Amino acid sequence: MTFGTSKRSEIQPFLAMDVLSAANEAKRAGRPVIHMEVGQPAAAVPESVIAYARSHFHGGKLSYTDALGIKPLRERIAEHYAADYGATVDPRQVVVTTGSSAGFMLTFLAAFDHGDKIALQAPGYPAYRNIMKALGLEVVDLVAGPEDRYTLSAEAIEKAHSEHGLNGVLLASPANPSGTMIQRDALKALCDTCERLKIRFISDEIYHRLVYEGEAETALSFSNEAFVINSFSKYYCMTGWRIGWMIVPEDFIRPVERLAQNLFISAPELSQWAGVAAFDATEDYDLVLSEYKKNRALLTERLTSIGLSSFWPVDGAFYFYVDMGAYTNDTLAFSRRMLDEINLAATPGADFDPYSGNRFIRFSFAGANADMATAMDRLGEWLPSL
Repeated sequence: MTFGTSKRSEIQPFLAMDVLSAANEAKRAGRPVIHMEVGQPAAAVPESVIAYARSHFHGGKLSYTDALGIKPLRERIAEHYAADYGATVDPRQVVVTTGSSAGFMLTFLAAFDHGDKIALQAPGYPAYRNIMKALGLEVVDLVAGPEDRYTLSAEAIEKAHSEHGLNGVLLASPANPSGTMIQRDALKALCDTCERLKIRFISDEIYHRLVYEGEAETALSFSNEAFVINSFSKYYCMTGWRIGWMIVPEDFIRPVERLAQNLFISAPELSQWAGVAAFDATEDYDLVLSEYKKNRALLTERLTSIGLSSFWPVDGAFYFYVDMGAYTNDTLAFSRRMLDEINLAATPGADFDPYSGNRFIRFSFAGANADMATAMDRLGEWLPSL
């Protein structure tokens, strides 16, 4: 007798991870692969952070913590919002999570019921829609265009709500895959509109502090009802530590705690202590940011010089979302060929956009400067031969 899989498991793959797997296999075979497919910083965690975590290792004994996280980290995160944004956050509202992924899971479960409708920007991070589908939530895609600087607007939300009856809106700024950032006034208008229409607003802020043009603003400056998700993975270079956080409205503290207790028990203790120290390693992280700035300038120049000048504004994060329509209308196949022929791994746009992603590729510039230069050399030599 054969038992079938559940319908909730019938979600799309996360293509960036599929590309990473193929790239890692090629690298194990001895090929000189350059990784531009995932948003994973090449820089190491600062030694001060590692030393602080090591001091809490207790001879190898690590334990469960409170489901919402250790008190010193929750307090330090609250201080961060006061110092960096002038926003008041009660440490009780801080929930430490196993990466931002757990934060999204907890938010979707705590704030929405089966069948609720959540608006997402297209293109956008693929795991949003895949998690939502697995949970029985309905995605309402809103295609972002140049008239709104490739981000969601209050007007677009108002229109979508009149047509679909939205229960929630999720926005990332700086965005993945584009790096484009919503402006302060537009974010305020978005928060105000969601509150007026009783739509739950979720702000993905995991690329905050990775900003090159303008200034990132937290939704907490404009709303006490927003859910805010953040992570130590990107700016803090801690992808493998699997540690993140969320800020929840006060009346959601206990519901989220109950869910966290049952789903995750707690985030890793050692990672939480490392998170405390990460906030004090600003000088180290500023050096990492300076390397990203060099990479951004390099790719801006080199992509343009080889004829790939159509990409979205890279205000922050570490991605270029590039229109490859002059070469292909199937970037899934094109990215496979790029890995096979020039050992360059990048993510096809179909991962982020079910509508026009077939002509886009996302290039991550989170790698070392020398690798980014070599990648552009390979791409520049290869494209004319196609």
